[in-house]
Order: sequence, then structure tokens, then C-alpha cells
Amino acid sequence: MESRNPAFRGNAFNQRAGGAAYGSPGQGAAGYGSPGYGTQPYGGAGQPAPGYAPPAPTRPMTMDDVVVRGFMTLVTLVIAAAAAWVLVPTSAAVPVLVVALIAQIGIWAFITFGRKANAPMVLTFAAVYGVVVGIISHIYNDLFHGVVFQAVIGTALAFAATLAVYALRIVRVTPKFAKFAIAAGVALIALMLINMLMYMFGSDDGLGIRDPDNPLAYVFSVVAILVGCFFLLLDFDSIEQGVRSGAPEKFAWYCAFGLVLALVWIYLEMLRLLSYFYGGRD
Repeated sequence: MESRNPAFRGNAFNQRAGGAAYGSPGQGAAGYGSPGYGTQPYGGAGQPAPGYAPPAPTRPMTMDDVVVRGFMTLVTLVIAAAAAWVLVPTSAAVPVLVVALIAQIGIWAFITFGRKANAPMVLTFAAVYGVVVGIISHIYNDLFHGVVFQAVIGTALAFAATLAVYALRIVRVTPKFAKFAIAAGVALIALMLINMLMYMFGSDDGLGIRDPDNPLAYVFSVVAILVGCFFLLLDFDSIEQGVRSGAPEKFAWYCAFGLVLALVWIYLEMLRLLSYFYGGRD
């Protein structure tokens, strides 16, 4: 069964599609644990090569693996965000933010397109992304005191509500739903980029999707939060499929990576939406 989350397309889990357990005969890595694996004479000469040992079987991923790795990734991001909040002075905030953004995009691309989700890469991504989140949060909190705490609470509630919706099967993750969620996410990102370019070339309010005086900005942020929740649903579905299908243990790092991306997306949009209600107040 193929994962519907685009962040997981083409990885080891999807290469073992069809619901068969990882390591079963005919699935990917030559039947770990199958009868006779590793006992055939090396090269047919009757004697194994000196020092040759068959690779150790890969343990299937469990839900505990996802929870532990997801927690580690999120804690790394929070610690990095707190450090950036405290240590990065206001005068250096913009240069550090730009450098961190470039590094974050590079690591994201390497993990996503290079299919290299492992502990060092995912935790490094979380640390760099944490610097971005910490600086942005500090800027918002200086302008709108208390908005960061409210955004954290809002993100936690959105996560809990989405998990409940998935667990109760109120919304089912079907191929049609996945296509809709991906299309909506791409459309939102395209609108953000167009809006940013319009600002750069002298437009006062761009498309109006980030102007607190324009009702469209409120609608855009609410839709963006909902799309973030849709991607959480895709993440939950990928995790469930991975555990059921016996995906390798390392797939848990892909799951942690996807969950953090969705959560930070929701948090940043929640932060912006709540800031609109502060108006001109400090």
C-alpha cells in the first residue's frame, strides 16, 4: 500500500507496497528471516568468504518508534527555538533568519528528494527550523505580547482535534482526499509566493492575503490552518500504513519529519491569524 503523504513518496516503505511485511520473500531486501537466508555458500564454492556475515534483519517499525522519534524531533526544535529567542539579538535577527531559512530549505530538499531521513538529518533539520521559528516567534511576541503562548495552545488543540477526527474515522484519508490536500497546499504556497513578489515590487498590500485590514487575510489563514490539519491526517495515515505493513524501523524518521513540518505550518499560521486580532495594540 503506497503512502499518500507526498513527503514519503519513493522511500523504502513505498517500495514494499502491497501490505506484505517488510523482509518477507519477494519484498525488497531479499527475504530477511526467510528459510536459508545467509546460509548459502558464498559464490557457490562451498565455503563462505572470510569475514563475510549476512546483514542483520531490519526490525519493523512500531507506533512507539514514531512516538519516540517524533518527540525527539519536536524537543530538538523547541530547544533550538528557545535558544534563538534568548541568544539572537534584535540587531542580528534578520541576517540570522535569512541564513537559517536557506539552510532549512536545503536540508528539507535533501531529505525530501534525496530520501535521506535518518536521525542526524532530521534532528539537524529540526534544530535549524527551530532557529527560524524562535526568531519569528520573538518578533511576533515583541509586537503582540502573549500571542506566542496563544498560538502554541491553538496548535496543540488543532493537533488533538485532528487526531480525534482521524481516530474516530470522521474523515477518511482516501486517494481523492490526498490529491485535494496536496493541491490545496501547492495552491496556498503559490499564492504566498505571488504575494511576496508583489510586495517586493512595490505593491502596498499584495493580494491582500496578509493584510490585517483585509477580510481575505483572515480567510486565507483559516484555510491555511485547515490545510495543515489535512496534512496531519496524511501523516497519521502514513504512520498507520507503515506499522500495519511492517515498514522498516527507519521509516519512523520520515514520519517524525512529516509531523514536525505539519505542526510548524499550523503554528506559524495560527500565530499570524491571532496577530490580526491585536490590531494596533502592543
